Amino acid sequence: MTTVGHILEEKGHQVWSVRPGDKVYDAIKMMADKDVGSLVVLDGGKIVGIVTERHYARNVYLKGRASPQTRVDDIMERNVVCVGPDQSIEECMALMTTKRLRHLPVIGHGELLGIVSIGDLVKSIISDREFVIEQLEHYIRGSTR
Repeated sequence: MTTVGHILEEKGHQVWSVRPGDKVYDAIKMMADKDVGSLVVLDGGKIVGIVTERHYARNVYLKGRASPQTRVDDIMERNVVCVGPDQSIEECMALMTTKRLRHLPVIGHGELLGIVSIGDLVKSIISDREFVIEQLEHYIRGSTR
């Protein structure tokens, strides 16, 4: 069973973050520069929120607000859903589907270990399925000789 920890081992533990008082413009620029769809909002090393492209689109752009003047803590999600490194990919997919999330911070021993996206989970599931298919093909070839 593949876990979130396995994904982080492959993808890495890099987490891009902003502070609550940072401007939304700077957060969106960082997302574009780093090619990510979300940033964890940290205050003194503690997760206090998450800000995503969706938050920007719905709470800044569509409301006619100015991103250089709007603070991250004005639009961020404060109730951050996190997972542990031992959670399975299937559990995370179910959680993301139910809660309509695209990004999950991973916490282990009270520390931020990384973040996984829906894309990371889908990629892992496809890789696992391809491995199983390959093993079955080898088994079938071996038993027909």
